[in-house]
Amino acid sequence: MGTNFGRVLALLRKEKGISQKEAAADLGISQALLSHYEKGVRECGLEFVVKTAEYYHVSCDYLLGRSAERTGSILNAEDLPEPESGGKDNRFQGSLLPALNKKLIANSLNVVYGLLSRAGSRELTTEASNYLSLAVYKVYRYLYCMHAKNPQDAFELEKGAFADKVAAAMQLEELRLRARAAGSAAEGETPLQDSAALAVTPEQLYREYPLFAGSLMNLVKNAEEDVRLKLGEK
Repeated sequence: MGTNFGRVLALLRKEKGISQKEAAADLGISQALLSHYEKGVRECGLEFVVKTAEYYHVSCDYLLGRSAERTGSILNAEDLPEPESGGKDNRFQGSLLPALNKKLIANSLNVVYGLLSRAGSRELTTEASNYLSLAVYKVYRYLYCMHAKNPQDAFELEKGAFADKVAAAMQLEELRLRARAAGSAAEGETPLQDSAALAVTPEQLYREYPLFAGSLMNLVKNAEEDVRLKLGEK
């Protein structure tokens, strides 16, 4: 069953705001046994999994780490909301800069994924997506960790090592991307067969992505200015 079950088990209990003693009593087992389950020292039977899922109102698939959704569903692209569907509650209070940066990033990603689609390489799209996903995960987890009482059981990677592990994974993805950009591929990777699909000029971007090209150009400018500033370059 693995350690993921124990991690999720502990997370659900902490979110419910009850002690191991209370949860164990409700689930009909000893506190010591529940502690072993949460630590991954012992494995439970199917009957306990079902009982626990009913107790915490989640699916067995979520408990077992087979789904990130508590209902046990597997998301498809069609199921995901559009980025701006959060409505007015998704606005930044009293500041235009965060809202501007959010739009620059979101709009720029439309261009990036448009170019990935043109490239027609599943591996290239996966590498780029992995790199971007890791960056978002890292920022989110730093924010999450700023509140000491947030339950760390929400993550599989341990708190003390996650930053270095994510940085290493991002570096590997970047090496693969750099290898492709140089016309080669990392060991075991398939090189891009036709780079002509990625031939593009700023003028073409504005023509093909009239709603988003301006955001990308501004993001590029801001990023390069930020790099020069941090490195002390003029």
